[in-house]
Amino acid sequence: MKRTLIVGLAFAVLAWAAWRFSVVGPSPAPAPARPDSVRTGLRAARLFFAASDGDSLVSESRDLAESGALHERVASLISELARGPRGPAVAALPSGTSLLHVYLDDRGLMTLDLSPEFAHDFRGGTTAEYMAIASLVRTLGANVPEARQVLITCGGQPLETLAGHLPFDQPFDIQDWP
Repeated sequence: MKRTLIVGLAFAVLAWAAWRFSVVGPSPAPAPARPDSVRTGLRAARLFFAASDGDSLVSESRDLAESGALHERVASLISELARGPRGPAVAALPSGTSLLHVYLDDRGLMTLDLSPEFAHDFRGGTTAEYMAIASLVRTLGANVPEARQVLITCGGQPLETLAGHLPFDQPFDIQDWP
């Protein structure tokens, strides 16, 4: 009697399972988990923009996506500088400026190859040129501690100057731009 009950129960479970998969189909696979944006690594970055009076720099903090790769770290900093400040300061880099390439040697020389917009869309004189370089060099110095000097090229070509006042043929020492 017990044996018949166990066999009958097993048969009923198998029959139910066969019916469930043939009529209803297998249960759908769970949706892949969406990335948890809370767990995405963010890092605080210090950006420097020109003050609205044009005679100094203003620091602004932003949370940027964490990246260990040098190119992505520097590209996000330059992108944010070109996007402009959130506060009352002024963007010192021309809109549309982006990073094409970056190289950092073992002595701390960072060579930046910026997009052509950096030179072509630059408008300004002595002060604007100084603010653009100061904004860029100070931001890199604050966020890329392994960099000691910055050499700027544009579109794969060396730049003599941006507006005729600062020579670009030598790297800018980060310590000279406090």
